[in-house]
Amino acid sequence: MTTRYSDWRKASHSEPGENCVEVGRSSADTVGVRDTKANGQGPVLDFTRADWAAFLTVLRN
Repeated sequence: MTTRYSDWRKASHSEPGENCVEVGRSSADTVGVRDTKANGQGPVLDFTRADWAAFLTVLRN
């Protein structure tokens, strides 16, 4: 089964026209991360809310 994501947002530190990542949410309460170079057709990394929060905490520290 493929998780469907919506509300994709581009990384806030991205430059216009540059390659970056996008983050989306699903109705299953998971977070998806994808590469913008694939124009929405590439693979998506799936994170639980807890894993996503832990990942962001590590990045911020």
